[in-house]
Amino acid sequence: MKRYPLGDELDAWCQGRNWLVRAPVLVFFGYVLFRHLADPDYLSVLQGLNLGVHELGHLLFVYFGRFLSVFGGTFWELAAPLLGMWNFYRQRDFFAILACFGWLSTALFDVGRYAADARALAIPLVAPFGGGEDGVGHDWQFMLGQAGLLPYDQLIGGAFRVAGVVAMLVCLVGGAFLLWRMAGSAQDRFR
Repeated sequence: MKRYPLGDELDAWCQGRNWLVRAPVLVFFGYVLFRHLADPDYLSVLQGLNLGVHELGHLLFVYFGRFLSVFGGTFWELAAPLLGMWNFYRQRDFFAILACFGWLSTALFDVGRYAADARALAIPLVAPFGGGEDGVGHDWQFMLGQAGLLPYDQLIGGAFRVAGVVAMLVCLVGGAFLLWRMAGSAQDRFR
């Protein structure tokens, strides 16, 4: 049977790692996925982190013009988990990479909820830095309006939600595989 370098690296990484201490992370993300699928307005415990990163994105992009400043919130909210993945890839912590997919999923669900609200404007907005003085109250209403895509807010929000489901499935399936490999390596030590 042909072996692949990443497969060998994953097997080596799983050796001696405790799957029991990592399993609650997958249980948590499984619960979060269930709640997001059951209720489009569900906000996970990670929503506060996502919101803080989103608002930071506005500040980081404030000098690049109005559109990019507004876009910077969503960009940074989605980029932060990707940067986390890259950091953990450099450290070769494969389970943490998959956990970042779970984090990315929560951000995608949050962005999807926000984008789908562009016309309805039903979500209460948080503007810690006095947002709105430049006439931009709702990021996605502004961005989709500028792009001529406002009538498609539900479709765009739905696409983010689908991406959130995919990211969470990567987290859960990949994480379950690693836990299975960790448990198998633990059994091999006792033979």
